[in-house]
Amino acid sequence: MNALQGLRILVVENDEMSATLLEMQLAQSGAEVVGTAATVADALRLVEEAAPQIVLLDYRLANHETSDPVAEALTARSIPFVVATGMASHQLPDAFRPGVVLIKPYLTKELEASLARALQGHPVVS
Repeated sequence: MNALQGLRILVVENDEMSATLLEMQLAQSGAEVVGTAATVADALRLVEEAAPQIVLLDYRLANHETSDPVAEALTARSIPFVVATGMASHQLPDAFRPGVVLIKPYLTKELEASLARALQGHPVVS
C-alpha cells in the first residue's frame, strides 16, 4: 500500500509544470488529486466542490496573488494543509500557522511526511 493511499488532495499551484509533477508524485504515492487551481478563486471553488481531505498550497499564485485567503478558508473549515514555498516559516503571514510548511525544493518522501504531519489530529473522512 502506498503512503497516501486514497487520500483526496487539492493542489493549489500556479506553475503548470510544477502542478503536473506534483500530480504525478501524489498519484505514485497512492493519492487522488481532486483538482488543481492556479488562482485564489479557483482554489476556493474547488475546496467547496471537490471536498478535499487535505490541500497542498503554493504560497505565490497567478495574477500576483498569494494563497492567504485559501489558508484562512481551510482553517475555518478545519481542512489541513501544507504550504510549499521557498520562504522560511517565520516569513509567512499568520494565515499559514495552522498548516505545515514544506520548503522547496523537496523530495517525494518529504512531501509525504509533510502531508502526514498535517493530517495528525485531523480525522480523515472518506
